[in-house]
Amino acid sequence: MAAAVSARAQVNAEQMVRVGQNALYFEDYVLSIQYFNRAIQAKPYLAQPYFLRAIAKLNLEDYRGAEADAAEAIERNPFIADAYEVRGVARQNLGNVRHAIEDYDHALSLAPRSRAILFNKALAQQELELADSADATFSILLSSYPGFDNGYIGRARLRLEQLADTAGATADIEKALELNKSAPNAYILRAAINQNNPAEAEADISEAIKLLPREAGLYVNRAYLRYHLDDFGGAMADYDYALTLDPRNTAAIYNRGLLRMESRDNDKAIEDFSRVLEADPDDYRALYNRSLLYREKRDFDNALDDINRLIEGMPDIPEPLYLRSDILRQSGKMGQAEKDYNKAMALAKALTEKETKTAMPGSVGNGEPGKSNSDFSDEAVSRRFASLRKAENSIDLDREFNNKSIRGRVQDRDMRIETEPMFVLSFYSAPTELRQSTAYMREIEQINDTRVLAAALQLLPNPPASDEETANRHFRSIERATHFLATHQPRAIDYFSRAMDYYTVRDYQQAVDDLSRAIALTPDFALAYFARGIARFNLRQSGGSGNLTAPGTPADTRAELREMLADFDTASRLSPHSPYPVYNKGVALASAGDFTAALACFNKALDLKPDFGEAYYNRGCVFFQLGNSERGAADLSKAGELGVVPSYNLLKRMKIQR
Repeated sequence: MAAAVSARAQVNAEQMVRVGQNALYFEDYVLSIQYFNRAIQAKPYLAQPYFLRAIAKLNLEDYRGAEADAAEAIERNPFIADAYEVRGVARQNLGNVRHAIEDYDHALSLAPRSRAILFNKALAQQELELADSADATFSILLSSYPGFDNGYIGRARLRLEQLADTAGATADIEKALELNKSAPNAYILRAAINQNNPAEAEADISEAIKLLPREAGLYVNRAYLRYHLDDFGGAMADYDYALTLDPRNTAAIYNRGLLRMESRDNDKAIEDFSRVLEADPDDYRALYNRSLLYREKRDFDNALDDINRLIEGMPDIPEPLYLRSDILRQSGKMGQAEKDYNKAMALAKALTEKETKTAMPGSVGNGEPGKSNSDFSDEAVSRRFASLRKAENSIDLDREFNNKSIRGRVQDRDMRIETEPMFVLSFYSAPTELRQSTAYMREIEQINDTRVLAAALQLLPNPPASDEETANRHFRSIERATHFLATHQPRAIDYFSRAMDYYTVRDYQQAVDDLSRAIALTPDFALAYFARGIARFNLRQSGGSGNLTAPGTPADTRAELREMLADFDTASRLSPHSPYPVYNKGVALASAGDFTAALACFNKALDLKPDFGEAYYNRGCVFFQLGNSERGAADLSKAGELGVVPSYNLLKRMKIQR
């Protein structure tokens, strides 16, 4: 009896790990943790569920939890190189960089040629300003992986920031762009090198913006360059757009205030500086500029409030005292004005130009070369305190992972052409501005009208990930359905209902089994064939290959592919007016590398639904795969018009790579 219980626990643990890996592959991290928890409860001495749970926590930015779970995995099996890597990344994110390097070294002792671990180690050494050590690690990395564009970008940043080797940094950037013209960090770094040539730097930032169109800091920096190119309108437009992306970006707000100040739009400039001061009440430059503007409006009380706060914080700088002297003079307080003026003169004489620069941190310039501090005109003083701010050039070189399962599909950095996903059945949706409702399929409406299922089914391409409460709700539903099926005469709809629960919690094998039972009871159940095809596809996708295998693979794999395609064919036959079964078949064929057959499917889907944006997008991808760039570009353009946002990014990439 004990042996039977033990065997059952082992089977349960293995099943929980397998289904958790399914969820992890599809980036449903919260759900995957629930499965790994169950596996750990069943078999607490196994290393794998701790390791996989560490991966999930890492992706949820629970770095302490990831570190602890990776340590548990290492304690149970000290020969998992990836576990040291995960713990190293977690520690690096927690600021424990020296111990992260120790983990990377241990991982490299087990996997000496790991590209990701070498890269992470170089970044960690750079973070500790161990420039020579980082340079040596980058050299090992690039000698082993000369086609790794991100490695050249990482070394370029090291050479630029810590080794003062501008020529070497430039050479590395050019090499990275030769390998991958869609590397935004290369353009950002090259712009930093060319900052004394605003036109070239502006062109590079514009290229980076095309690749990272929602990065507010890039617009701030391009506006900075456009200002120095006398393109005030372009600069203002960039600041405005940066603030639509990031309404709290104080660099954009402050700089826009300066441009408004320069164009005499004083009220709006005051609004901008006030917003900066709401975020940081001690922002001295914003205080100074708002005080200038209040003086301009002859609002002397507010002008004095601001300049008094500035002088209190910076009592040894002459410029604020000169401004307060002038405000006091204009408001008729001549005695106080003279006191401030004399004190400012004494401070000015005592300070060298260099000391004045040091005293105003963050200022881009304190006057023109060759001018002494005796120049206290409004223009000169304003120039000292009204310097444009640049956003941090965030060259965000994400730490990489040797094991692709650690980050699922999002970690696949290869510039490959990827189709839009299948349309799937779900109880949940996440409407967006571009997709306000789910897709229509007559059979879904019919089954929802019966109100047999616990909730209404929906059809959509990207269902939201499950949270813990949702997952547990479906686990309980599975338990109730299992009890019901054991005590009642089963109906096809009962198996279908439980299959949808299994599908929601990513247990695709159990979903396939239940859908097969439903089909056996009702052979013309179109939605069951459709759902089984989807479940079979996801089961193959999450099985470790990442892609369906093309013709010429072992017989069992070809059989799985045939079964999946047959399910979509049967669903199409039973629901001849729906474009979704044939569309999904096209996705499966494209994933299997059979592009000509996929093309025929997308053609048919578009015959059935002429405004099917995802079908246009995928057909465009297939045309590119077949070498027909003209037809591919036309389809991507149409897909973008119909709201498939990735179309524009792919159009840009394909234009660069042709």
